Amino acid sequence: MLEVAGLSKTYPTPSGGLEVLDDVSFAIADGGRLAVMGPSGSGKSTLLSILGTLEEPSAGSVRVDGADPFAGGPEERARFRNRTVGFVFQEHHLLAGCTALDNVLLPALATGRPTAAIVDRARALLDRVGLDRRHGHLPGQLSGGERQRVAVARALVLAPRVVLADEPTGQLDSRGAATVTDLLVELAGEVGGMLVVVTHADAVAERIGTVRRLVDGRLLP
Repeated sequence: MLEVAGLSKTYPTPSGGLEVLDDVSFAIADGGRLAVMGPSGSGKSTLLSILGTLEEPSAGSVRVDGADPFAGGPEERARFRNRTVGFVFQEHHLLAGCTALDNVLLPALATGRPTAAIVDRARALLDRVGLDRRHGHLPGQLSGGERQRVAVARALVLAPRVVLADEPTGQLDSRGAATVTDLLVELAGEVGGMLVVVTHADAVAERIGTVRRLVDGRLLP
C-alpha cells in the first residue's frame, strides 16, 4: 500500500517560503491507481518527485508497504527508487546509442549485470507493448509512440511496487495516448503495482479510473 499523510512542500525564496504542496493525503491499495489533474504550477510534478524520493517533503510522510523511504540516507533512497519505483516521464529519456532492449534493461544495469530472468522479462515486455520486431532498434529508428512504449517497458522491468507517470502521453496523438495509458494500467496491475499518473488529458484520466484534482497545492476530495 502507498500511504501519503499530511504531505507539504515549501521552497525558500528571497521573499519568503513558497508553498507548493499543502497537507496532501491519500492512500492507494495494491493494484490501485490514481490520476492527478490540475493546472500548471499546482504542484503535480512536485508530488511525483516526492513520491519517488527525488525530493524530500517539508512535512508529512510517505509510506510504501509500511516503510518510510526517507528514513535512510541518499544511498538507501537510491536503492528504493531502483527497486521499488518505476518512472515514466513526458519525454521518454531513452539513451540514443542504446537499443530498445538495452534501454529497457537500464534499471537492472544500475545494480550489476542483469540476470537471464530479467533479460527474458525485458524481451517479453517489449513484445507485450507491440515492439516484438524492434528489440535491436535505436530510439532514432522508432516513432514517438514506440519510444514511449519502450519507456513504459523500462519502468516496469523490475516489477516495481510504485509506478509514477508524469504526463506520459503529452507528446502523443489521441490513439497513441490511449495505447500507452492502457499499457500502463494493464502492466502495472499485473505486478500489483500502485499507479499514479499526472495528466492534463481528461481521456487519460478516465482510463486510469480514480481522479483527484490538485489545486494550489491542495488535493481536492
